[in-house]
Amino acid sequence: MRSAPTILHLDMDAFFAAAEQAAKPSLRGKPVVVGGLGPRGVVSTASYEARRFGVHSAMPMGQARRLAPNAAYLVPRFALYRAVSEQVMELLGRLSPLVEPLSLDEAFVDLEAGGTADDTASALAAGERLRRDIRAVTGLSGSVGLAGSKMLAKIGSEQAKPDGLVLIEPGTERALLGPMSVRTLPGVGPATGDHLRRAGMTTVADLAEAGEDELVRLLGKAHGASLYRMALGRDDRAVVSERDAKSVSVEDTFDVDLHDRVRVRTEVDRLADRCVERLRAAGRSGRTVVLKVRRYDFSTLTRSETLRGPTDDPGVVREAAGRLLESVDTTGGVRLLGVGVTGLADFTQEDLFAQAAADESAAAQHAPADEREREPAGAERAAGDGAAASGAAESDGGPAEAPDVPAERRFPAGHDVRHREFGAGWVQGSGLRRVTVRFEEPGSAPGRVRTFWADDPDLELSEPLPLVPAVAGQSSWPASRPKSRSESRSERDAGRSGGSGSGRARP
Repeated sequence: MRSAPTILHLDMDAFFAAAEQAAKPSLRGKPVVVGGLGPRGVVSTASYEARRFGVHSAMPMGQARRLAPNAAYLVPRFALYRAVSEQVMELLGRLSPLVEPLSLDEAFVDLEAGGTADDTASALAAGERLRRDIRAVTGLSGSVGLAGSKMLAKIGSEQAKPDGLVLIEPGTERALLGPMSVRTLPGVGPATGDHLRRAGMTTVADLAEAGEDELVRLLGKAHGASLYRMALGRDDRAVVSERDAKSVSVEDTFDVDLHDRVRVRTEVDRLADRCVERLRAAGRSGRTVVLKVRRYDFSTLTRSETLRGPTDDPGVVREAAGRLLESVDTTGGVRLLGVGVTGLADFTQEDLFAQAAADESAAAQHAPADEREREPAGAERAAGDGAAASGAAESDGGPAEAPDVPAERRFPAGHDVRHREFGAGWVQGSGLRRVTVRFEEPGSAPGRVRTFWADDPDLELSEPLPLVPAVAGQSSWPASRPKSRSESRSERDAGRSGGSGSGRARP
């Protein structure tokens, strides 16, 4: 524990929704909900205006629409969020070399390690300067907590929301934590909280009074001892700039349960390819392939296979995931599929590059002659089906009412477009082979709305515009780089079920 509040925790306010409001002048001050728009989509982020109606993250999108029917519902735009996040992380890096990102919009900073602060006054000045810089560079607001430990700094940023700063003086931890709910402490979820409530402990002060022995008896040695230390305000975890990821994974929830076994296998292959893309972007390889299947009755099964050595070859991962799928009964339907790789390493074992082909060749040699003769045709059909399914799956947000619209001509709600005559705008809604666009840019006045046919050659999807205009001679966006592991995790958890636009366009 430190004697000065030199650990800073930054949490951007309603990050995804706030970025959309900044990019779309007509949505400022109005309820905005970002997430998957399909029947099984979930809310990723809700603006503070939408939260007044009871909408919150992780809520089913159908429930959010019932609570706030007039809100703007948008598909996530991770290209924009990553660009803004890089701007914020660059500002944090100016404060200290020790920056620990937790997600796109959240990070710890060790101000003492950067020589930025060594007492209360200098820490407070650094926190206020950071908030001003974030507003100037991104146009968005962030909340800051300052304390002598990571746990208390995070609690401070929660109390500071929205757009505030809370400094917790070392020595005041127990008085501050005492009346708070046990759920405030890290590691206390609904199940643990309910278990403690039945034991008569509802506040942090109750945990401190119960003592370490009682908590160990209730929760086990490791968890009980850790919880007791936190109840006393003790947290000596250091800010770590690079945390080693234990796994890389991707998963998709489907709007309609999948019953066709060929389609299920095609989706597994597609997920395996996406998983390997993330694995390579992180510069890693993995030894164990994991398959996750959630069936129609919400039962979730996981299967894993450990390879001879680490690999980042998509063929190897696809074949391993396919073998795992063969051991799972999907007769009743599949609601969710996921593919992951664990046992990460920084190298690839070369002989594994040929593993998929070798396994396939061995299987062919042991197959009856008539099956070997039919195999090329079957493989060709599977490849064709896979290409079609993959194209459809990658076009999240396309209008479900217009299956004849090519995937490259589908316009997800909220995404950026550019028209040859009218300039930059964003998709307000799509359907029935039409696209409704509001033409406005960050910093402009609310724009006008126009409707086009989806195949209009003058209308194209475009890259996001910077939220704050660039200074002359400087770029608004940082140089591109591979997605970090924390960013991949955020992207995986948000907007898994993309759907059609926020409304049907009318000609």
